[in-house]
Amino acid sequence: MWGFLTCLNDILIPHLKSSFQLNYTEVMLVQFTFFGAYFLMGMPAGRLVAALGYKKGIVAGLAIAGIGALGFWPAAALHLYPAFLGALFVLATGITVLQVAANPYVALLGPEKTSSSRLTLAQALNSFGTFLAPWFGGLLILSNVVKNPTELAALAPADQLAYQAQQAHAVQGPYIGLAVVLFLLAVFVWLFRLPALAEATDKDDHGRHSFAEVLSHPHVLFGVLGIFFYVGAEVSIGSFMVNYLSMPDIGHLSEQQAAKYVSWYWGGAMIGRFAGSWIMAWFSPRKLLATFAAINALLVATTMLSTGNVAMYSIIAIGLFNSIMFPTIFALGIERLGPMTSKASSLLIMAIVGGAVIPQLQGVIADHVGLHHAFFLPLLCYLYIVFYGVSGSKIRSSAD
Repeated sequence: MWGFLTCLNDILIPHLKSSFQLNYTEVMLVQFTFFGAYFLMGMPAGRLVAALGYKKGIVAGLAIAGIGALGFWPAAALHLYPAFLGALFVLATGITVLQVAANPYVALLGPEKTSSSRLTLAQALNSFGTFLAPWFGGLLILSNVVKNPTELAALAPADQLAYQAQQAHAVQGPYIGLAVVLFLLAVFVWLFRLPALAEATDKDDHGRHSFAEVLSHPHVLFGVLGIFFYVGAEVSIGSFMVNYLSMPDIGHLSEQQAAKYVSWYWGGAMIGRFAGSWIMAWFSPRKLLATFAAINALLVATTMLSTGNVAMYSIIAIGLFNSIMFPTIFALGIERLGPMTSKASSLLIMAIVGGAVIPQLQGVIADHVGLHHAFFLPLLCYLYIVFYGVSGSKIRSSAD
Protein backbone atom coordinates (compact mmCIF):
# COMPACT_ATOMS: atom_id res chain seq x y z
CA MET A 1 0.00 0.00 0.00
CA TRP A 2 2.72 2.51 0.78
CA GLY A 3 4.41 1.67 -2.52
CA PHE A 4 1.10 2.21 -4.32
CA LEU A 5 0.37 5.51 -2.56
CA THR A 6 3.90 6.85 -3.08
CA CYS A 7 3.97 6.02 -6.79
CA LEU A 8 0.47 7.40 -7.38
CA ASN A 9 2.12 10.83 -6.91
CA ASP A 10 3.87 10.28 -10.27
CA ILE A 11 0.41 10.23 -11.89
CA LEU A 12 -1.02 12.98 -9.68
CA ILE A 13 1.80 15.33 -10.74
CA PRO A 14 0.96 15.59 -14.48
CA HIS A 15 -2.78 15.74 -13.61
CA LEU A 16 -2.29 18.67 -11.18
CA LYS A 17 0.24 20.33 -13.51
CA SER A 18 -2.38 20.42 -16.28
CA SER A 19 -5.39 21.15 -14.03
CA PHE A 20 -3.78 24.10 -12.22
CA GLN A 21 -1.47 25.18 -15.10
CA LEU A 22 1.67 24.83 -12.95
CA ASN A 23 5.34 24.96 -13.95
CA TYR A 24 7.81 22.21 -12.93
CA THR A 25 8.94 24.07 -9.79
CA GLU A 26 5.35 24.55 -8.58
CA VAL A 27 4.13 21.02 -9.32
CA MET A 28 7.16 19.48 -7.57
CA LEU A 29 5.67 20.86 -4.33
CA VAL A 30 3.68 17.59 -4.44
CA GLN A 31 6.86 15.59 -3.79
CA PHE A 32 8.30 18.32 -1.54
CA THR A 33 5.22 18.15 0.70
CA PHE A 34 4.94 14.36 0.61
CA PHE A 35 8.58 13.57 1.33
CA GLY A 36 9.06 16.63 3.55
CA ALA A 37 6.65 14.92 5.95
CA TYR A 38 9.22 12.15 6.43
CA PHE A 39 11.72 14.71 7.72
CA LEU A 40 9.32 16.70 9.88
CA MET A 41 7.47 13.69 11.28
CA GLY A 42 10.35 11.16 11.44
CA MET A 43 11.27 11.84 15.10
CA PRO A 44 7.65 12.14 16.33
CA ALA A 45 6.93 8.88 14.48
CA GLY A 46 9.92 7.28 16.21
CA ARG A 47 8.60 8.37 19.61
CA LEU A 48 5.13 7.08 18.74
CA VAL A 49 6.50 3.67 17.69
CA ALA A 50 8.67 3.56 20.86
CA ALA A 51 5.55 4.17 22.96
CA LEU A 52 3.21 1.83 21.05
CA GLY A 53 5.61 -0.90 19.90
CA TYR A 54 6.05 -2.13 16.33
CA LYS A 55 2.63 -3.77 15.82
CA LYS A 56 0.50 -0.88 17.14
CA GLY A 57 2.81 1.53 15.31
CA ILE A 58 1.95 -0.18 12.01
CA VAL A 59 -1.78 0.06 12.85
CA ALA A 60 -1.44 3.79 13.70
CA GLY A 61 0.45 4.46 10.45
CA LEU A 62 -2.24 2.78 8.34
CA ALA A 63 -5.04 4.69 10.11
CA ILE A 64 -3.34 8.10 9.71
CA ALA A 65 -2.66 7.38 6.02
CA GLY A 66 -6.36 6.50 5.61
CA ILE A 67 -7.38 9.87 7.08
CA GLY A 68 -5.00 11.62 4.64
CA ALA A 69 -6.50 9.74 1.67
CA LEU A 70 -9.99 10.86 2.78
CA GLY A 71 -8.70 14.47 2.63
CA PHE A 72 -8.60 14.25 -1.18
CA TRP A 73 -12.41 14.40 -1.27
CA PRO A 74 -12.73 18.01 0.00
CA ALA A 75 -9.47 19.06 -1.74
CA ALA A 76 -10.80 17.97 -5.14
CA ALA A 77 -14.29 19.38 -4.46
CA LEU A 78 -12.81 22.80 -3.55
CA HIS A 79 -10.35 22.61 -6.52
CA LEU A 80 -7.59 24.11 -4.34
CA TYR A 81 -3.94 23.13 -4.90
CA PRO A 82 -2.92 23.92 -1.25
CA ALA A 83 -5.71 21.59 -0.04
CA PHE A 84 -4.22 18.74 -2.11
CA LEU A 85 -0.83 19.44 -0.51
CA GLY A 86 -2.39 19.38 2.98
CA ALA A 87 -4.05 16.00 2.35
CA LEU A 88 -0.76 14.65 0.97
CA PHE A 89 1.07 15.77 4.12
CA VAL A 90 -1.32 13.83 6.38
CA LEU A 91 -1.11 10.79 4.08
CA ALA A 92 2.71 10.93 4.12
CA THR A 93 2.71 11.28 7.93
CA GLY A 94 0.88 7.95 8.14
CA ILE A 95 3.36 6.32 5.77
CA THR A 96 6.25 7.78 7.84
CA VAL A 97 4.90 6.06 10.97
CA LEU A 98 4.38 2.87 8.96
CA GLN A 99 7.96 2.90 7.63
CA VAL A 100 9.53 3.70 11.03
CA ALA A 101 7.70 0.69 12.48
CA ALA A 102 7.74 -1.83 9.62
CA ASN A 103 11.24 -1.53 8.12
CA PRO A 104 13.28 -2.33 11.26
CA TYR A 105 10.64 -4.86 12.31
CA VAL A 106 11.13 -6.89 9.13
CA ALA A 107 14.93 -6.57 9.37
CA LEU A 108 14.85 -7.85 12.97
CA LEU A 109 12.53 -10.83 12.39
CA GLY A 110 15.42 -13.25 11.86
CA PRO A 111 19.23 -13.60 11.70
CA GLU A 112 21.21 -10.37 11.15
CA LYS A 113 23.15 -12.00 8.30
CA THR A 114 20.02 -12.24 6.13
CA SER A 115 18.36 -8.96 7.21
CA SER A 116 19.13 -7.27 3.84
CA SER A 117 17.65 -10.24 1.99
CA ARG A 118 14.50 -10.26 4.17
CA LEU A 119 13.92 -6.51 3.88
CA THR A 120 14.48 -6.69 0.10
CA LEU A 121 11.77 -9.36 -0.16
CA ALA A 122 9.34 -7.18 1.80
CA GLN A 123 10.25 -4.18 -0.37
CA ALA A 124 9.54 -6.30 -3.48
CA LEU A 125 5.87 -6.27 -2.46
CA ASN A 126 6.19 -2.50 -1.98
CA SER A 127 7.39 -2.43 -5.61
CA PHE A 128 4.37 -4.47 -6.71
CA GLY A 129 2.30 -1.53 -5.46
CA THR A 130 4.45 0.96 -7.38
CA PHE A 131 4.06 -1.22 -10.51
CA LEU A 132 0.26 -1.21 -10.25
CA ALA A 133 -0.18 2.48 -9.36
CA PRO A 134 0.69 4.05 -12.76
CA TRP A 135 -1.69 1.65 -14.59
CA PHE A 136 -4.42 2.35 -12.06
CA GLY A 137 -3.76 6.12 -12.01
CA GLY A 138 -3.31 6.41 -15.77
CA LEU A 139 -6.67 4.72 -16.33
CA LEU A 140 -8.66 6.62 -13.68
CA ILE A 141 -6.84 9.96 -13.30
CA LEU A 142 -5.08 10.73 -16.61
CA SER A 143 -7.87 9.42 -18.86
CA ASN A 144 -9.64 12.82 -18.69
CA VAL A 145 -8.74 15.39 -21.33
CA VAL A 146 -7.34 18.48 -19.57
CA LYS A 147 -8.15 21.86 -21.09
CA ASN A 148 -5.61 24.71 -21.29
CA PRO A 149 -6.51 28.21 -19.88
CA THR A 150 -7.70 29.49 -23.30
CA GLU A 151 -10.04 26.52 -23.80
CA LEU A 152 -11.32 26.84 -20.23
CA ALA A 153 -12.02 30.59 -20.62
CA ALA A 154 -14.06 29.86 -23.77
CA LEU A 155 -16.50 27.66 -21.81
CA ALA A 156 -19.77 28.98 -20.38
CA PRO A 157 -19.77 29.36 -16.56
CA ALA A 158 -22.01 26.29 -16.13
CA ASP A 159 -19.68 24.23 -18.38
CA GLN A 160 -16.66 25.41 -16.37
CA LEU A 161 -18.29 24.15 -13.16
CA ALA A 162 -19.12 20.83 -14.81
CA TYR A 163 -15.53 20.53 -16.05
CA GLN A 164 -14.09 21.22 -12.58
CA ALA A 165 -16.48 18.64 -11.07
CA GLN A 166 -15.29 16.06 -13.63
CA GLN A 167 -11.62 16.79 -12.81
CA ALA A 168 -12.35 16.50 -9.08
CA HIS A 169 -14.16 13.19 -9.48
CA ALA A 170 -11.12 11.74 -11.33
CA VAL A 171 -9.12 12.11 -8.10
CA GLN A 172 -11.82 11.63 -5.46
CA GLY A 173 -12.86 8.09 -6.41
CA PRO A 174 -9.40 6.46 -6.37
CA TYR A 175 -8.35 8.03 -3.06
CA ILE A 176 -11.62 7.23 -1.26
CA GLY A 177 -11.14 3.61 -2.35
CA LEU A 178 -7.59 3.68 -1.01
CA ALA A 179 -8.78 5.11 2.32
CA VAL A 180 -11.21 2.18 2.76
CA VAL A 181 -8.43 -0.35 2.01
CA LEU A 182 -6.06 1.36 4.49
CA PHE A 183 -8.63 1.25 7.31
CA LEU A 184 -9.36 -2.42 6.59
CA LEU A 185 -5.62 -3.20 6.67
CA ALA A 186 -5.29 -1.43 10.02
CA VAL A 187 -8.02 -3.67 11.45
CA PHE A 188 -6.39 -6.78 9.94
CA VAL A 189 -2.96 -6.00 11.46
CA TRP A 190 -4.59 -5.21 14.82
CA LEU A 191 -6.23 -8.66 14.87
CA PHE A 192 -3.09 -10.50 13.67
CA ARG A 193 -0.69 -11.97 16.28
CA LEU A 194 2.87 -10.59 15.88
CA PRO A 195 5.96 -10.84 18.16
CA ALA A 196 6.75 -7.67 20.14
CA LEU A 197 10.60 -7.46 19.72
CA ALA A 198 10.72 -4.86 22.52
CA GLU A 199 14.50 -5.42 22.97
CA ALA A 200 15.15 -3.42 19.76
CA THR A 201 13.09 -0.37 20.76
CA ASP A 202 13.62 2.61 23.08
CA LYS A 203 11.83 0.63 25.83
CA ASP A 204 14.97 -1.48 26.20
CA ASP A 205 17.38 1.45 25.78
CA HIS A 206 18.22 1.84 29.46
CA GLY A 207 21.20 4.06 28.65
CA ARG A 208 18.94 6.42 26.67
CA HIS A 209 21.29 7.04 23.75
CA SER A 210 20.82 10.38 21.97
CA PHE A 211 20.36 10.82 18.23
CA ALA A 212 23.83 12.42 18.15
CA GLU A 213 25.33 9.26 19.67
CA VAL A 214 23.57 7.13 17.05
CA LEU A 215 24.94 9.37 14.27
CA SER A 216 28.46 9.06 15.74
CA HIS A 217 28.52 5.60 14.16
CA PRO A 218 29.86 6.37 10.65
CA HIS A 219 27.86 3.63 8.92
CA VAL A 220 24.67 5.22 10.28
CA LEU A 221 25.64 8.77 9.21
CA PHE A 222 26.70 7.65 5.73
CA GLY A 223 23.54 5.49 5.55
CA VAL A 224 21.32 8.50 6.32
CA LEU A 225 22.99 10.35 3.43
CA GLY A 226 22.65 7.21 1.28
CA ILE A 227 18.88 7.05 1.84
CA PHE A 228 18.64 10.82 1.16
CA PHE A 229 20.40 10.58 -2.20
CA TYR A 230 18.84 7.26 -3.25
CA VAL A 231 15.23 8.28 -2.58
CA GLY A 232 15.92 11.68 -4.16
CA ALA A 233 17.18 10.05 -7.37
CA GLU A 234 14.45 7.39 -7.54
CA VAL A 235 11.58 9.82 -6.89
CA SER A 236 13.00 12.51 -9.16
CA ILE A 237 13.26 10.14 -12.13
CA GLY A 238 9.76 8.71 -11.51
CA SER A 239 8.23 12.18 -11.03
CA PHE A 240 9.51 13.57 -14.32
CA MET A 241 9.11 10.41 -16.38
CA VAL A 242 5.60 11.08 -17.74
CA ASN A 243 6.63 14.56 -18.92
CA TYR A 244 10.03 13.29 -20.13
CA LEU A 245 8.59 10.43 -22.21
CA SER A 246 5.99 12.83 -23.65
CA MET A 247 8.74 15.05 -25.15
CA PRO A 248 8.81 14.90 -28.99
CA ASP A 249 12.52 13.96 -29.18
CA ILE A 250 12.26 11.22 -26.49
CA GLY A 251 9.07 9.11 -26.70
CA HIS A 252 6.49 11.48 -28.24
CA LEU A 253 3.78 9.73 -26.16
CA SER A 254 0.52 10.95 -24.67
CA GLU A 255 0.48 11.29 -20.86
CA GLN A 256 -1.73 8.20 -20.53
CA GLN A 257 0.65 6.13 -22.73
CA ALA A 258 3.68 7.42 -20.80
CA ALA A 259 2.06 6.39 -17.49
CA LYS A 260 2.21 2.75 -18.64
CA TYR A 261 5.97 3.02 -19.15
CA VAL A 262 6.29 4.45 -15.62
CA SER A 263 4.81 1.11 -14.49
CA TRP A 264 7.74 -0.68 -16.13
CA TYR A 265 10.19 1.62 -14.32
CA TRP A 266 8.69 0.59 -10.97
CA GLY A 267 8.01 -2.96 -12.18
CA GLY A 268 11.75 -3.33 -12.87
CA ALA A 269 12.39 -2.51 -9.21
CA MET A 270 9.89 -5.22 -8.20
CA ILE A 271 11.56 -7.88 -10.37
CA GLY A 272 15.01 -6.80 -9.13
CA ARG A 273 13.90 -7.04 -5.50
CA PHE A 274 12.44 -10.52 -5.80
CA ALA A 275 15.67 -11.64 -7.52
CA GLY A 276 17.82 -9.58 -5.14
CA SER A 277 16.31 -11.13 -2.01
CA TRP A 278 17.63 -14.49 -3.26
CA ILE A 279 20.98 -13.20 -4.63
CA MET A 280 21.84 -11.35 -1.39
CA ALA A 281 21.55 -14.54 0.61
CA TRP A 282 24.72 -15.63 -1.31
CA PHE A 283 26.59 -12.44 -2.25
CA SER A 284 27.88 -9.43 -0.31
CA PRO A 285 25.14 -6.76 -0.05
CA ARG A 286 27.82 -4.03 -0.10
CA LYS A 287 29.37 -5.18 -3.40
CA LEU A 288 25.96 -5.67 -5.01
CA LEU A 289 24.87 -2.18 -3.91
CA ALA A 290 27.99 -0.54 -5.38
CA THR A 291 27.63 -2.49 -8.66
CA PHE A 292 23.95 -1.59 -9.14
CA ALA A 293 24.60 2.08 -8.34
CA ALA A 294 27.45 2.22 -10.89
CA ILE A 295 25.17 0.70 -13.57
CA ASN A 296 22.50 3.30 -12.82
CA ALA A 297 25.01 6.13 -13.09
CA LEU A 298 25.88 4.85 -16.57
CA LEU A 299 22.19 4.56 -17.53
CA VAL A 300 21.48 8.17 -16.45
CA ALA A 301 24.50 9.35 -18.45
CA THR A 302 23.19 7.39 -21.46
CA THR A 303 19.72 8.97 -21.35
CA MET A 304 21.26 12.45 -21.08
CA LEU A 305 23.53 11.89 -24.10
CA SER A 306 20.88 10.35 -26.39
CA THR A 307 17.34 10.78 -27.73
CA GLY A 308 14.52 8.54 -28.98
CA ASN A 309 14.34 4.88 -27.97
CA VAL A 310 17.84 4.79 -26.44
CA ALA A 311 17.02 7.67 -24.08
CA MET A 312 13.59 6.22 -23.35
CA TYR A 313 14.60 2.65 -22.50
CA SER A 314 17.78 3.59 -20.63
CA ILE A 315 15.80 5.70 -18.16
CA ILE A 316 13.15 2.97 -17.72
CA ALA A 317 15.91 0.38 -17.08
CA ILE A 318 17.11 2.38 -14.06
CA GLY A 319 14.17 0.92 -12.10
CA LEU A 320 15.61 -2.60 -12.33
CA PHE A 321 18.88 -1.56 -10.68
CA ASN A 322 17.17 0.70 -8.12
CA SER A 323 15.68 -2.51 -6.76
CA ILE A 324 17.97 -3.49 -3.89
CA MET A 325 19.16 -0.01 -2.93
CA PHE A 326 16.67 1.19 -0.30
CA PRO A 327 16.40 -2.08 1.68
CA THR A 328 20.16 -2.68 1.47
CA ILE A 329 21.14 0.83 2.60
CA PHE A 330 18.52 0.62 5.38
CA ALA A 331 19.66 -2.81 6.62
CA LEU A 332 23.35 -1.76 6.55
CA GLY A 333 22.49 1.48 8.34
CA ILE A 334 20.89 -0.25 11.37
CA GLU A 335 23.46 -3.07 11.56
CA ARG A 336 24.66 -4.06 15.08
CA LEU A 337 22.91 -1.20 16.91
CA GLY A 338 20.86 -3.20 19.47
CA PRO A 339 18.52 -0.92 21.46
CA MET A 340 19.58 2.07 19.32
CA THR A 341 17.90 0.44 16.28
CA SER A 342 14.59 2.33 16.50
CA LYS A 343 16.41 5.70 16.78
CA ALA A 344 18.58 4.85 13.78
CA SER A 345 15.42 3.80 11.94
CA SER A 346 13.84 7.21 12.64
CA LEU A 347 16.92 8.98 11.26
CA LEU A 348 16.97 6.80 8.13
CA ILE A 349 13.26 7.43 7.54
CA MET A 350 13.77 11.19 8.02
CA ALA A 351 16.39 10.98 5.26
CA ILE A 352 13.59 10.07 2.83
CA VAL A 353 13.23 13.88 2.69
CA GLY A 354 15.63 13.49 -0.24
CA GLY A 355 12.46 12.69 -2.20
CA ALA A 356 11.33 16.26 -1.44
CA VAL A 357 14.61 18.10 -2.02
CA ILE A 358 16.13 16.44 -5.11
CA PRO A 359 12.98 16.56 -7.34
CA GLN A 360 12.41 20.19 -6.30
CA LEU A 361 15.99 21.08 -7.27
CA GLN A 362 15.64 19.16 -10.52
CA GLY A 363 12.40 21.04 -11.23
CA VAL A 364 14.19 24.38 -10.82
CA ILE A 365 17.04 23.17 -13.06
CA ALA A 366 14.55 21.82 -15.66
CA ASP A 367 12.80 25.20 -15.82
CA HIS A 368 16.16 26.84 -16.64
CA VAL A 369 18.12 24.34 -18.78
CA GLY A 370 15.44 21.88 -19.90
CA LEU A 371 14.35 18.52 -18.52
CA HIS A 372 16.77 16.45 -20.61
CA HIS A 373 19.90 17.96 -19.05
CA ALA A 374 18.46 18.24 -15.52
CA PHE A 375 19.07 14.51 -14.95
CA PHE A 376 22.69 15.18 -13.98
CA LEU A 377 21.37 15.58 -10.41
CA PRO A 378 20.26 11.89 -10.07
CA LEU A 379 23.61 10.95 -11.67
CA LEU A 380 25.48 12.55 -8.75
CA CYS A 381 23.19 10.75 -6.28
CA TYR A 382 24.06 7.32 -7.73
CA LEU A 383 27.78 8.10 -7.58
CA TYR A 384 27.43 8.71 -3.82
CA ILE A 385 25.73 5.32 -3.41
CA VAL A 386 28.72 3.69 -5.14
CA PHE A 387 30.87 5.22 -2.36
CA TYR A 388 28.48 3.94 0.35
CA GLY A 389 28.62 0.40 -0.97
CA VAL A 390 32.41 0.40 -1.34
CA SER A 391 33.41 2.22 1.85
CA GLY A 392 30.75 4.20 3.75
CA SER A 393 28.74 1.18 4.95
CA LYS A 394 31.66 -0.57 6.68
CA ILE A 395 31.21 -0.97 10.44
CA ARG A 396 33.62 1.29 12.35
CA SER A 397 33.63 2.30 15.99
CA SER A 398 32.46 5.85 16.64
CA ALA A 399 35.98 6.73 17.76
CA ASP A 400 37.58 5.72 14.42
